[in-house]
Order: sequence, then structure tokens, then C-alpha cells
Amino acid sequence: MSAEGGTKAIVAALAANLGIAASKAVAFAFTGSSSMLAESIHSVADSGNQGLLLLGRKRSERDRTPQHPFGYGRERYFYAFVVAVVLFTVGAAFSLYEGYHKISHPEEVKAPIWAFAVLIIAIILETFSFRTAIKESNQVRGEQSWWKFIRRAKAPELPVVLLEDLAALVGLILALLGVSMAVATGDGIWDGVGTVAIGLLLGAVATILAIETKSLLIGEGVDPQTERRIIEALESVDEVDHLIHIRTEYMGPDELLIAAKIAVNHDDTAADVARGIDAAEARVRAQIPEAKLIYLEPALDEPSRAHALEAQPETPASS
Repeated sequence: MSAEGGTKAIVAALAANLGIAASKAVAFAFTGSSSMLAESIHSVADSGNQGLLLLGRKRSERDRTPQHPFGYGRERYFYAFVVAVVLFTVGAAFSLYEGYHKISHPEEVKAPIWAFAVLIIAIILETFSFRTAIKESNQVRGEQSWWKFIRRAKAPELPVVLLEDLAALVGLILALLGVSMAVATGDGIWDGVGTVAIGLLLGAVATILAIETKSLLIGEGVDPQTERRIIEALESVDEVDHLIHIRTEYMGPDELLIAAKIAVNHDDTAADVARGIDAAEARVRAQIPEAKLIYLEPALDEPSRAHALEAQPETPASS
């Protein structure tokens, strides 16, 4: 994911949410609708979330320090995780509380025309933001399904914005249905039902985001296909006999750490081994541009774990 693409999607979502939050607050003031209040709080939380994502991107660009020799790339994961927590506590918890209150003490929706007008405007603005996020995601998604893209993306911003915008659109539709039913039936309990539905939706999205960003925050390696490409690049060098073992970890969305132990030929000189390591690193970076940190340890014909298991003689069964 390009930095520019991710930033464009975040800024579009931020602008849309600020406008939507203001319009919903006005509608709540005129209608007293709890769905409108929940949606207003939701949009305020989303605006803060986009601010957190932009802050995380900025802080991740700081130079390495002795205390943080691998840099600050994971700041982006940390702030994405905070977004999930904020979405759950501010958005979901408040909506569930407000919905429960309205169901327990239903009130008539006043001046419903304000609610309908604001919800329609909000749907239009949110659709624009969602469309921008989809366009930016399609530039890096490739042939992956949307679910795989959200699960496997190493840059957290686009998946977060996508899920937030999707939740916002569905939430607006739920709010529209809740207000419509309350007006049509004259029973304010439907407004509370719509608010509870919004809270459950936000809770589900927040849970998905928390699970995915937590995995990135504690450290994820490459997928099996990418690992195979790395191994093939390493073993394509003449001085590398075979790979013994490999470990990978993303230090940030654009920085991959690779640590590997490679078997070299007995007769190679130290200069040969050094040239082989340099060539292996160059070939890996040509295949995987984000492989910024590569540490290769040479060994003399030590079998790989797979080779060692294959070579082990069968242990006779004890009588």
C-alpha cells in the first residue's frame, strides 16, 4: 500500500465524518432521536479514529534510536489497535446504553423531517468516503478477496477505514429504519431498537479490528507463498547450498526482517561466503522490496530441520 493512497482514504473519511457528525448533532437537537445521537457519537468517534491513524503514520516515520534500533514502524499497529478500542468503548458501548434507555423509556421522535434529511445526506457523504477507500484498496488488493485483504494486509489503515465506513453505512441504514418505524407506528421503542442494532454492529467491527491489529502488533511473519519466494531467492545463489532455517517478522508495514541460517560449501573461502551472502541479500530484495533488514548466518553443511527428520533412522519398537 502506498503511503499516499492510505492517507487519501483516511483524509476522505475524516472530512466526511466531521460533516456527518455536525449534521447528526443538529438533527438530534431537533428530533430527540436516540438513533441520531448514537450515530452522531459514532461519527465523532470515527473522526477521532482517523486522527489517530494519521498520528500513527506520522510517528512511525521517526528515525531509529539506540533504544529502538528497529525504528518505530509498529506505531501504526498500536494506533490502529487504539482505534478498535475507541470504536468499541465510545461507539458500541454508548449506542447499547442509549438504545437500552430508549427501549425502557420510549419517546416520540420529534420533527422527523430533520432526521430523514440528515440521514440521507450522511449516506451520500459516507458512500463517497467508502468509495474512496475501495478505490485505494483495489490498487493493492490484487486478486485477494476482501476478507483475505482485511486479514492479510500488513498496513492497517485501509482495512480499518474500510470496516469503519462499511459499519457507518450499515449503521445509517439501521438508524433510518429505526426512525422510520418509530414515525410510522408512533412507538418510540423502534428508535431504541435501531440504536441497539447500531451498537451490536459497532461491537462486531471493533472486535474484528482488535483481533487483526493485535496480531500485527505482537509480530507477524510473511505468508507461506512469500516465504517460498524468499527461500527460492536464497537458494538460487551458487554459494548457498541450502537453507537451514528462516524467521521473518514485519517491523512495520513497509519493513520486513529476515533472519536465516544457510549452508555453504566446505571449500568456499571467507571471501566467497561474503560474496554469496551479498548476492543472496540482493536477490531477496529484488523479489521482496520491503525486506529492508536481512541477517544471514552461514554454516558448514548443517542439514535443515526437514532434511534431518528425513535422514533419521526409524527407531525399532521396544518389546
